[in-house]
Amino acid sequence: MEHTVYGTILLVEDDLSLAGWVQEFLQQKGYQVLLEHRGDTVLPLLRRQHVDLILLDLMLPGMNGLDVCRQIRRDYQVPVLMLTAQGEEVDEVIGLGVGANDYLVKPVRPRILLARIQAALRQGADIKPIEQLSFGSLSICASSRRVLLGPQDISLTSAEFALLWYLASRAGLVCSRDQVFQALKGREHDGLDRRFDVMISVLRKKLGDDAKEPKRIKTVWGQGYLFSTEHWVN
Repeated sequence: MEHTVYGTILLVEDDLSLAGWVQEFLQQKGYQVLLEHRGDTVLPLLRRQHVDLILLDLMLPGMNGLDVCRQIRRDYQVPVLMLTAQGEEVDEVIGLGVGANDYLVKPVRPRILLARIQAALRQGADIKPIEQLSFGSLSICASSRRVLLGPQDISLTSAEFALLWYLASRAGLVCSRDQVFQALKGREHDGLDRRFDVMISVLRKKLGDDAKEPKRIKTVWGQGYLFSTEHWVN
């Protein structure tokens, strides 16, 4: 007899006993549950495995839950429910401030946990991914992978488009080389690979930016790349 699977949940919890009962309970309710016991293993898993919701403990080895949530929110809209045994108001405020959808204090009652998960999944289903970005005369469409600068159709390779989309979707924020390499290559920058520096130069040329004094896609010395929201002609 086949069982209905309602979604995949990633449970990040270093308390093995708690993780065991939560996994068993949610599996009985029709969810697939993946377990991770360290904070620093979450992002590598998300790059290779789709999940519908994350249950994230606050205190974790490797990387704490707040920093993990910050990293998740840079690239994913997946609902995040934070778990903690502390229960102080300041922790709740901080947790929600870094992008968590909800906050639960341990020990969590099974029915409450299930209700919060179902509510977060319903809210997550209403979130539609961004398909188009516009900055003055620049228009970038994710579905068609088309870039327009005014009336001109800009031809980009797949790698160039991926880099432009990554930076433009974080417009106004400095993206470090490590973040770019993690997002587009699945690894940290080794300090030697200059492929994205070269690609940035190509994008500037194609998008009419000044090579000597770039204003649209900037390199912030010692920090990374910045896609500016200014200097695009309306």
